[in-house]
Amino acid sequence: MKDRKMLKAAALKYDKEKNQAPVLVAAGQGAWAEKIIKLAREYKIPLQKNDYLAEALSKLELGEEIPPDLYEAVALVLAHIMATDAHLSGGER
Repeated sequence: MKDRKMLKAAALKYDKEKNQAPVLVAAGQGAWAEKIIKLAREYKIPLQKNDYLAEALSKLELGEEIPPDLYEAVALVLAHIMATDAHLSGGER
């Protein structure tokens, strides 16, 4: 039997007035990951598939700011989401 990787998902929130870096607001695997993804889609929250980042974020505590070693990975995801959003809205951000 082939070993399948367990689906993992994580959600971040960034409030520059309160935090120095994005904060983990949800994380889960399996059915919990599916629920996080479903809710993100329902609320039109952008999604980005990144197994490495989901794995790293799942090791944080809820409410914890991302550590500096994840800044670059999170910045790349945010840049991709912003570019996609700008393209879909027909303008530059």
